[in-house]
Amino acid sequence: MNMEGLEQIFHDKVVEMLRRHEGLRTFPYNCSEGFLTLGIGRNLDANGISEAEAHYLLYNDIKKVQEELTANWGVWRTFPERVRLVCIDMTFQMGITGFMGFRKTRKLMELGKWLEASEELLRSRYAEVQTPNRALYNSRQLALCHNNDKENQRTASK
Repeated sequence: MNMEGLEQIFHDKVVEMLRRHEGLRTFPYNCSEGFLTLGIGRNLDANGISEAEAHYLLYNDIKKVQEELTANWGVWRTFPERVRLVCIDMTFQMGITGFMGFRKTRKLMELGKWLEASEELLRSRYAEVQTPNRALYNSRQLALCHNNDKENQRTASK
């Protein structure tokens, strides 16, 4: 057996030992010393996470959001790209339950009434209290779809 194979066997033994001693926790907890910990003994207070780990987590979170949107409101996949991005952003921020609570806005989206949907979005706690700048950005993205629709109609009628 070559050195690389021996190193892999040793690494596997280390993983098995640490998992047995530390356990696996998928939610943050305070270890016996009071440090915020995650996974298999990862001390978040001392080590945090790397940028690569943050991107890995983000990728998985985006995938989960898209799956939840498809399972709960499959029509979202038929919308223009800007609208799909708004759906992902809102669901990422507030979870699928929070996003599904935007019944009027979603109904207007289903009807392709982008300008009305953008205005309805601004009549929410999300826009007025929680994250007004983010809501304003998302509202603008919806309104831009309305403007694109109008431009497409003008071009088609020429």
